[in-house]
Amino acid sequence: MKRVITGDGSITLRNPEYDECYHSKSGALEESELKYIQPCKVTKDKKVLDIGFGLGYNAAAALEVGATVVSLEKDTQALKATQQLSIPLKSYSIIKSVASGKQHSRLKIILGDAVNTIKTIKEKFDAVFLDPFSPPKNPELWTESFFRDIKKLMKPKAILATYSCARVTRDNLKKAGFIVKDGPIIGRRSPSTLAYLE
Repeated sequence: MKRVITGDGSITLRNPEYDECYHSKSGALEESELKYIQPCKVTKDKKVLDIGFGLGYNAAAALEVGATVVSLEKDTQALKATQQLSIPLKSYSIIKSVASGKQHSRLKIILGDAVNTIKTIKEKFDAVFLDPFSPPKNPELWTESFFRDIKKLMKPKAILATYSCARVTRDNLKKAGFIVKDGPIIGRRSPSTLAYLE
């Protein structure tokens, strides 16, 4: 996978299968904090469902503030790639450890197709980070059906955040019963998306 230095100096990688980077080129760490942690109000003892673990930046940012994270990921190459990265968060050592197969009380990575693995989860979450590859490249994780599966795992006041503001994303969230609002504008002209339970 090709390394890309993003606008805030942090490194992302370009996935050859999907032909997309794992993060915004404006700043990988900035994206985690401003598109996910802050809008979802993630703090100590919150539980986060992280869909699209990738290189673990979003999960690391959540761990950094004391949250507990369950991540879904199907690409074992992404997990291996974490071992070659160094990012300025203390919690990234937990990312590397769990990605290499070890266990940790505050991070669990569930391997496999998220369409299937999400159905195995029994716990409820305060926040959902929806961060797979884009709707055209990874359409199965942007469907009304998948959003309904996510909804079942959210606590009443939970917040879902995603970088995508594509019409298909927002339409399917609404069909699944979410209230949809603009999220922050970070690194591009369009806003991200926040979704709440009705």
